[in-house]
Amino acid sequence: MKKEYGLKPTIELLKIAEAAFVSTIGEDGYPDIRAMFNLRREAQFPGLAAVFEGHDEDHLLYFTTNTGSRKVGQIAKNPRVAVYYAVPSDFRGLSLAGDMEIVSDVETKRRIWQKGWELYYPGGVEDPDNAVLRLAPVRGIYYHRLAREELIFKSKP
Repeated sequence: MKKEYGLKPTIELLKIAEAAFVSTIGEDGYPDIRAMFNLRREAQFPGLAAVFEGHDEDHLLYFTTNTGSRKVGQIAKNPRVAVYYAVPSDFRGLSLAGDMEIVSDVETKRRIWQKGWELYYPGGVEDPDNAVLRLAPVRGIYYHRLAREELIFKSKP
């Protein structure tokens, strides 16, 4: 990754942004965007900090959603996605792009699982409607005020 800013501001942004805006490619070929939980947001998900340890350099991301959701169907057909994090009051943003993976192994699902998610997945971590998505970005753009920096990531973890 290019390091004009270094890792600190991009990782800090991932840790504080209130939401992640995930864009997939819809059936009609146009982008389809939605807000999702930012699982790297330490104030909301302190128990997940360990999941992301060692992933500052590659900016690895995880998301959870329902298996039957529109986005999972779209990712299965075309895994290319973009994710955007922002702190608008500070004119900061981070756009990350790559191929989203639908995770099937239960061990990863257990590492991501949070107390209270039974509300979304009544069957618990092994509920068939519990989908975990993983993104190892291949490129990104960090914005802060009038500055812009392109980020290139080495490879998938």
